[in-house]
Amino acid sequence: QVQLVESGGGLVQPGGSLRLSCAASGSIFSINTMGWFRQPPGKQRDLVAAITNDGSTNYAEPVKGRFTISRDNAKNTVYLQMNSLKPEDTAVYYCYALLKLGVDSPPKNYWGQGTQVTVSS
Repeated sequence: QVQLVESGGGLVQPGGSLRLSCAASGSIFSINTMGWFRQPPGKQRDLVAAITNDGSTNYAEPVKGRFTISRDNAKNTVYLQMNSLKPEDTAVYYCYALLKLGVDSPPKNYWGQGTQVTVSS
């Protein structure tokens, strides 16, 4: 059984910062990519940022220069540092991990339960 547990969401004023964390636990053989999606109210879930196990990163255009993704492979944890937050960043943020349960297992995406980020004055 694999669990991804997120933390760090909340209410912040425009221009403020938040740091999200997501820790993966369970019978994990290896993790390839970890990352974050977000889903604003009434809209689809879109990629925010992703990071591979060798540190390569990918960001959605709206967050480039404001958000930074990082990971601690020893802790199976991914972080999202969000600076200069805007009201349009308001969404439920979901972490995911593309991982294998065994050496011969196919890679599969696992998801966290989501954490609310609200940017409002």
